[in-house]
Amino acid sequence: MKTANETILHIDLTKLEQNFDYFKSILKPETQIIAVVKAFAYGHGDVKISKKLEKLGIYALWVSDFEEGVSLRIAGIKSKIIVANPGIKSYNEIIKHKLDVVIYNQKLLDLYCSKNDNVNIHIKFNTGMNRYGFDANEVSSITNKMNNNSHLKLLSVCSHLAASSNKEKKEFTLSQIKLFKEIIFDFKTKSKQEFYTHILNSNGVLNFNEHQMGMVRIGIGLYGSNEDENLNQISSLKSVITQIRKVRKGDFIGYNNTFKAERNMKIGIVPVGYADGLNRQFSNAVGSVFIKKAECKIIGKISMDSFAIDISNISTKLGDEVEIFGENLHVTTIAKKINTIPYEIYSTLNRRLKRIYSDS
Repeated sequence: MKTANETILHIDLTKLEQNFDYFKSILKPETQIIAVVKAFAYGHGDVKISKKLEKLGIYALWVSDFEEGVSLRIAGIKSKIIVANPGIKSYNEIIKHKLDVVIYNQKLLDLYCSKNDNVNIHIKFNTGMNRYGFDANEVSSITNKMNNNSHLKLLSVCSHLAASSNKEKKEFTLSQIKLFKEIIFDFKTKSKQEFYTHILNSNGVLNFNEHQMGMVRIGIGLYGSNEDENLNQISSLKSVITQIRKVRKGDFIGYNNTFKAERNMKIGIVPVGYADGLNRQFSNAVGSVFIKKAECKIIGKISMDSFAIDISNISTKLGDEVEIFGENLHVTTIAKKINTIPYEIYSTLNRRLKRIYSDS
């Protein structure tokens, strides 16, 4: 596909499918997959990603708020869409667009009980994350209300693992799973409805697969940014050199004079900045890019719309391609450089970036 854009986020939907197939291969055939596409599908574009996942046969799509769900419905998505944080004010939009809701406190439950519209419900419990979710001692209250409100269709009961990627926190994760299983047992004895259960996320599936239940929720794993050799990073961010200049020893580069040339240098300017999602912590040689398989350090402070790189030791010209992450730089690797996680690198990618999709 030809484009006039110089900075492009390339997204390979075939790799997305390969990642999906890998997760299916390590799950039981009957285990349903909820695909997490919140935050613009972790920066990858929720409509395109969701349409691909819908074709692959996911059970449902998981979004953060009702607006994300509405935009997918308007785009033609027919699958179940589960809104993790529906809020109080969004009721009419939820019903209008036939969205599922996660209920995690009594106020939300009372709101949906007070109405007469049929709606799919997913009940969430806190098992140690201490964020959203009912407490274990609220089971009786929840089931009493659910049993007396037949317009509420209970599809699943879920919880969220706090440290499934951290092998040093294995005992904590197992304690969460144990508590959740106790909650499920109590819930099933008191509920009139049958329902799925799920607590495993991407890293939960990879590290605690023996505890899979009727469903799993897979997010970052679909995009290929787990430390698992069977998963492929589905995207690459590339730009070009739009300015080349020579600087002399003693010259400063970028805002606040934070970089002073200790030798004569040749530098390149790349039209990507923190407004595009390139974290300023990559400034001053913390981060690198690749040009023609050669690593080039980022120098000076990253600006809103551009950054500088040291190209003193390579042969390059205006218009040459610059890889910010991709084949040579995995998002997991660059995230570690600034003590963050791939989720943040992806989800902060600005929507002004041109996204191009390939699918064989």
